[in-house]
Amino acid sequence: MKSSQLPVAMLLLTLLCIESPAQADATDVASTDNPYWELMISPYAYHYQYSPEHKHVFLLGLEHHQNDEWFTGGALFSNSFGQPTGAAYEGFMWNQLFGEPNLYAKLGGGLMYGYVGKYKDKVPLNYDGLSPVLVPAAGWKATSNDAVEISLLGAAGLLFSYDRKF
Repeated sequence: MKSSQLPVAMLLLTLLCIESPAQADATDVASTDNPYWELMISPYAYHYQYSPEHKHVFLLGLEHHQNDEWFTGGALFSNSFGQPTGAAYEGFMWNQLFGEPNLYAKLGGGLMYGYVGKYKDKVPLNYDGLSPVLVPAAGWKATSNDAVEISLLGAAGLLFSYDRKF
């Protein structure tokens, strides 16, 4: 498989894991105080401004939710310039936004490593590749185990992900 086909294959695989709407009911989005894990897969990032230097972004992340509010996570991804990058973060999740049980928002903050060399100035406060990161996100719980999410990448763009709870 060519490396350019990997994101498409991962997206198709994740779509196969999503339960159909007929299988989802009101109990699917009930909140819980039990700890759980969540796998995040992002096959695509949208950049606000085109640059010929931009490469395909692919992210794989894992979060541990202590309850339905606090979480700790990590992600490995290829950044916008094709460099391997990693992040470790903690965050908070707001469920049932505007009274809608499926809608949520998240805010995660931590440290990221990976923007080095000629791309070191592409993220603020970068010191030898290490920089702080703050990522707000909004998501929709399709079922009790599946969600889609959009994360704001500062002034650079948006990251689209599929999240699977287990």
